[in-house]
Amino acid sequence: MAEASRIIGSSIHSFFCHYHTFASVATVLILPCSAATLLSQALLFPSSSSSSGTLQSVSGRLHSLFAAATFPADNSFFALLNLKLSQTIFTSIFTLPFCLTFLCLAKASIALTNIHDPQSPSLSSFLKLYTNLLHTHLFNIFLIISANSAVFSSLFMVFEFFDFLGIKSSSLVLIPTGIAAVFYSVIFSNVAIVCNLASIVSAMERCRGYNAILRAWVLIRGKVTAALFLALFSNLGLAAIEALFQMRITRAYHRAGRFDLSLFFEGLTVTYMYSILSVLDIVISFSFFKSCRHKLLAKYNIELELEEKGSLVV
Repeated sequence: MAEASRIIGSSIHSFFCHYHTFASVATVLILPCSAATLLSQALLFPSSSSSSGTLQSVSGRLHSLFAAATFPADNSFFALLNLKLSQTIFTSIFTLPFCLTFLCLAKASIALTNIHDPQSPSLSSFLKLYTNLLHTHLFNIFLIISANSAVFSSLFMVFEFFDFLGIKSSSLVLIPTGIAAVFYSVIFSNVAIVCNLASIVSAMERCRGYNAILRAWVLIRGKVTAALFLALFSNLGLAAIEALFQMRITRAYHRAGRFDLSLFFEGLTVTYMYSILSVLDIVISFSFFKSCRHKLLAKYNIELELEEKGSLVV
């Protein structure tokens, strides 16, 4: 907790020290990605008694998949999981082009700000950073899909075992359901943290793909609690802005039935706030990477000193 608070404090200090650079990144690069994210959330917001047709289609397919896998699809946990997965899939597909372009470009720009190079960065170095980030982002998507597939395959085997034993009581099914909820949350949160740190590693250490994932996994060992606290801090802020957009823009549009100029400027303001928080989230990730790398280097230096002292004694 103390380490996470220190990282947040140093990140906010770094943000204001380079405010003009980060504000430009938020305006030019992050703003389109933020607008796509908030717009996707608005499309999921029900304008009448029924939700979006696309969301219903995805949700229906997931429900059929859960039922075919002998999951208790009518269970409250799997109903909630079905809804959240449907929303996540819809938002991810809707924002994917913006994440592959604007978000990766924004991370490359912030990485150049964090790399203390006496020479001004060239266009070739910037494009190389972007290429590394693009490859790593695509590999992250593959890793997240693989992790979800592995978790659901494990759950399928568990519920098949319960079905083989003839255990169909709702009270007994609650036990594997609760274990499934904890198991899925732990796996997904750890994979999300590693993928987020891998993007930073690919930019700062000039690597890509699985190499960045492996380095991120080494860096984050023993620091998962701090990473979860930092992710919670950022996600709560972003979720608050998303809720503000739903209340001030989406509901007002559905009530009025038209989109006027005042609503446009208010939506632009909320989107810019979301962009600023997104930039701060990236800055926090860079600060967390520096903290992890510094501690890892200090650990190996201490081990090398102890080995040298031991060899001298011998």
